[in-house]
Amino acid sequence: MGGKYRITGDKYPRLRRPRHRRKLVLSTAAAVVALGLAGWGTLQIIDVFTGGDKQASAADRPKACPSPSASAPVKTLPKPAAIKVNIYNATTRSGLAKTAADELKKRGFAIGKVDNAPAAYDKKVPGTGVLLGGTTAMNGSFPVLATQLPGATQKTDTRSTKDVDLIIGTKFKAFSTPAAAATALTALTQPSPAPSSC
Repeated sequence: MGGKYRITGDKYPRLRRPRHRRKLVLSTAAAVVALGLAGWGTLQIIDVFTGGDKQASAADRPKACPSPSASAPVKTLPKPAAIKVNIYNATTRSGLAKTAADELKKRGFAIGKVDNAPAAYDKKVPGTGVLLGGTTAMNGSFPVLATQLPGATQKTDTRSTKDVDLIIGTKFKAFSTPAAAATALTALTQPSPAPSSC
């Protein structure tokens, strides 16, 4: 070429832009990050719609609530016929011990002594009555006899025999009805369901 645009020398101008390697590296890294985020987001969406991890550990799974079960085994209490009751009157009303003995006999209890209360209790029982017996009576005879006379005080002594004393107190009016006593006895022998922990 000649004239104004004449090229001299042995070097020629470059016809393309110089390469910028920094921009190429950054754009490649940005593309990799974008693809990674897109893939992770896709997995999260799939996880949500398919119900999550099928192999969740047992600790992460909700525990099934067990059906109510008995809190204690059925209690075995003696039958009224196996309970020998001594009846003592600690009140000023005469004939009360005999009347009480006749009623308990109708309800199936075995009757022992029927008399006035000993001096230690005579006119000194302010409640409905006192049940007095050996230590074994606490979980045997006392609960059964208490169904007939709710509110009676229960005390133990050193006797080795299985008989129990019923000392009638000044607030005694009558025994509970046979139906109420039977219901109370059933409640004693049937275990109550355990409270639910769920």
